Amino acid sequence: MKEKSFREVIAEAMSEEMRRDNTVYLMGEEVAQYNGAYKASKGMLEEFGPKRIVDTPISELGFSGIGVGSAMNGCRPIIEFMTFNFSLVAMDQIINNAAKIRYMSGGQWDLPIVFRGPTGSAGQLGATHSQSFESWYASCPGLKVVIPCNPYDAKGLLKSAIRDNNPVIFMESEQMYGDKMMIPDEEYIIPIGKADIKKEGTDISLVSFGKIMKTALDVASKLDEENISVEVIDIRTIRPLDYESILFSVKKTNRLVILEESWPFSSIASEISYFIQKKAFDYLDAPINRITLLDTPAPYASNLIKIWFPNEEKIIHAIKKTLYLNQ
Repeated sequence: MKEKSFREVIAEAMSEEMRRDNTVYLMGEEVAQYNGAYKASKGMLEEFGPKRIVDTPISELGFSGIGVGSAMNGCRPIIEFMTFNFSLVAMDQIINNAAKIRYMSGGQWDLPIVFRGPTGSAGQLGATHSQSFESWYASCPGLKVVIPCNPYDAKGLLKSAIRDNNPVIFMESEQMYGDKMMIPDEEYIIPIGKADIKKEGTDISLVSFGKIMKTALDVASKLDEENISVEVIDIRTIRPLDYESILFSVKKTNRLVILEESWPFSSIASEISYFIQKKAFDYLDAPINRITLLDTPAPYASNLIKIWFPNEEKIIHAIKKTLYLNQ
């Protein structure tokens, strides 16, 4: 094993798949000569050349359309957005074409394409550069949506995404690219659609995903000192969602808190809450609680970001409220 950063394993996963399959290529802004906006494709141009590591103009709609067309003709493109905020420009290609080609062709065409790049807030970047769109994409049939929380998961899930015959939205975070973990030397794959219990517990289930999982685990560790046993579930895949793992946990703990880095309306937490009340209502000993962003665009001022963004204090309050420990 060797310690590697998030950005290193992203490049490693793409490179391994490109060596394995010569139909895989990477396309996006600054992915080639600049080694990626966040250095997540470092060294790939030198190894694979400009025909497979393709720099583009600032034209998300255009190069996403090229990716969709090439996927219909036997390629397996990886389309990098410098940030998923910019993916809105390419929504027509993603939603109206990539997600629907297999259905509208009666199964005649597969659409093996990965759209990847950073998502969510990364600090003081303003309202148009601090958004989480996983619930938007997950609401569309035909797309898979993956959000890893650490380097190990990122590598295994990205390799699965590249091999998948369906379009996959693969969301990272600018604030995770420097995170490091021990990564096995041998190849491994993590299946899409399977949640991971990051910490077992007995008193309450805390469900989350993405970079805020680090905060969830920190909170669970702190509450252990107060004899509050929190089970932390990383769903990893937004669609398909591993409902059964969440259901199994709630039936054990009888309480549920959902944490996500997105707005509250039409959130992933809303979907999970509906499912659990439908399938496990009689197991719940308290109403389900959720912690999300405040229902406003992202502020720029650092003091307002602290109020807007979920933090340890808010998570601990929600957990204790669900346990009836802070009436």
